[in-house]
Amino acid sequence: MPRYRITIEYDGTPFVGWQIQANGRSVQGELARAIAQFSGEQTAVRGAGRTDAGVHALRQVAHFDLDRAWEPFKVREAINFHLKPHRVAVLDCVTAPDGFDARFSATGRNYLYRILNRRAPPALDRDRVWWQAMPLDASAMHEAAQELVGRHDFSTFRASGCQAKSPVKTLDRLNVSAAGQEIHVTASARSFMHSQVRSMVGSLKLVGAGRWGTADLVRALAARDRSACGPVAPPHGLYLAEVDYPAPGEHPPPPGEADDEGA
Repeated sequence: MPRYRITIEYDGTPFVGWQIQANGRSVQGELARAIAQFSGEQTAVRGAGRTDAGVHALRQVAHFDLDRAWEPFKVREAINFHLKPHRVAVLDCVTAPDGFDARFSATGRNYLYRILNRRAPPALDRDRVWWQAMPLDASAMHEAAQELVGRHDFSTFRASGCQAKSPVKTLDRLNVSAAGQEIHVTASARSFMHSQVRSMVGSLKLVGAGRWGTADLVRALAARDRSACGPVAPPHGLYLAEVDYPAPGEHPPPPGEADDEGA
């Protein structure tokens, strides 16, 4: 039974999130429907990260199994044909190696958060950026963000409904940089808890606005209390940018922080 690995781009605006739910269309559900339409097979599509409603993806990764072997190029073309008119596209499809699992084989997940920092509201990027009219200090945000890098108890930045087994995570990178009229926050870790990136961005925005200093962010982290978190940034500025996997010949990651709840 061949297993296929696909890389996916999507606009999360019209979806209830990645995961199939009873209250609306999901990215996972539309992919499964498209696969069934071309192959005649019902199959489960397993993603690397469970993005929330309104969250986008530049390079989400998923896998699925089919009884019949198909050329990966034809799989990609057929899925994209049957995905119309949804704002989801399969960028690449390959036959996955033995033992590959989009979620548990991942060694890292990389997120991008876009803040539009200008007086005028977005016309073209509405629902794709978080608009902040008042000036934000990206340098101060970056300096404070470094206090969150490393292994910590991130209970303060964890959604109340998060199902992760432990609030202790290792954050490999959290950078803030100016990009024209935008401020970009990039975060990398093996896995994230539910709403963790958006929670951290919301608190860093307080730093950028001068309402918090680095010491306030440190105190919020040390509190290990959700009530100490700043306002959570909205989902429409967040993108799952890239998922990392072992290079050919490398061993898959050991069990541990692999269970990603979506950032």
